Amino acid sequence: MPGTTQIFCASTLYGVATLAAAIDSDFFEEPDRRVLLVFNNTTTPETAPALDEMPGFAPLREHFDEVLSWNEAIRPFHPGAWAPRADDIPLFERYLRLLWGLGDDRVSLVLESLQVAPALTVAQLFTDAPIDVYADGLMSYGPTRNKLDPLVGTRVRRLLHLDLVPGLTPMLLTEFGVPAHLVPTPAFLKVLGEITETVSELPTLPGDTALLLGQYLSALNILSPEEEEDLHVRMMRGAVARGHRTVVFKPHPTAPARYSRALEAEAEQLGVDLTVLDTPVLAEALFDRARPALVVGCFSTALFTASVFYGLPVARIGTELLLERLTPYQNSNRVPTILADALLPGLEDGEQEDALPAERLSGLLSALGFAMQPQIYPDLRPQAEQFLARHLGPRTRRYFKKRRLTALGLPGGIPQRLAFLPRNSTARRVVRRARALRKAVRR
Repeated sequence: MPGTTQIFCASTLYGVATLAAAIDSDFFEEPDRRVLLVFNNTTTPETAPALDEMPGFAPLREHFDEVLSWNEAIRPFHPGAWAPRADDIPLFERYLRLLWGLGDDRVSLVLESLQVAPALTVAQLFTDAPIDVYADGLMSYGPTRNKLDPLVGTRVRRLLHLDLVPGLTPMLLTEFGVPAHLVPTPAFLKVLGEITETVSELPTLPGDTALLLGQYLSALNILSPEEEEDLHVRMMRGAVARGHRTVVFKPHPTAPARYSRALEAEAEQLGVDLTVLDTPVLAEALFDRARPALVVGCFSTALFTASVFYGLPVARIGTELLLERLTPYQNSNRVPTILADALLPGLEDGEQEDALPAERLSGLLSALGFAMQPQIYPDLRPQAEQFLARHLGPRTRRYFKKRRLTALGLPGGIPQRLAFLPRNSTARRVVRRARALRKAVRR
């Protein structure tokens, strides 16, 4: 009789910690074999350590019978770019079963970021395997970023997620009726505590320390390298303005060294004691052991774990600029950025705004989900229209592009005097011609 093998796929320590907490909470039946398949999705995987080589991995390793590398299996191709031709899928499944010793085992998959390679590639190769998806951060509260093949989407049984925004249910994969299940916070914190105990390179911080979180936004083509350096400098200046004289900067593991050098020069001018944490550890390890007095970032998931799970003061910076720069409108970083902007306090004086009321948050996410992916979530139009008609104002206007609202025929788009026009291609063409004529006259 065939055995059973569970393949858990991950690209971050945070993701593996989530999986470990789910395993400890008995979310999965006991299989004959439990495998962790590691993805290294960095731009140049050959020069960056995979997650199983990072400090703190040891206690996570104990949850699995074996650790395998996807990069090794498909070498020399990059995990984010390679996918087999449809006709070659049976061949590659046989190859992987032979390579990993799966034989005729019944395989089940636990995947992150199902919409894109490499997770989508793995799902397509094991054509009959049931799938569980787990959320590695805030993107699960937004819409599925691409329209999934029903042959993949209908195999998803559950979405596992952390309670990063209490009271808010993820939208990811709801188009397939996938139910969301909370991974218990105590189980996740227990796993993080075990990780922290194995990391010896963490600095001892004074009580007034501010922790700055880098995200390497220029690699995502959101900011230029110079703009990102300036954003880090603004983080430091904002922390100093709040009275913090000791600052720790945790750069993104793949960020260039010059980012920290720019901060070092600014720290010298401000008379600030700066520590650059070069060790690739989870920010949560610092939350647990060092207890910083303030955590500063853009839209990092770590801001929410610091605030919700550890009760630490947090502040966001630069979200308005990022909302302007994110393209296309469907960019999956939009929802994490909006959640940070709407729920977390601003660092600088000009960013001091009240958090969006909790009762409006679900409506906001429904409106965003429709505006970002109207073809995937057409049933959300009434909710989007209702929210925009009632709550589109100074606090929420920056979350929606007027051109996008106009194209979708939503409140806040076309001017009120043109609201009688039907929502069709002819009406939109007339509006475009009118705008073009107005610009020509101005010239």
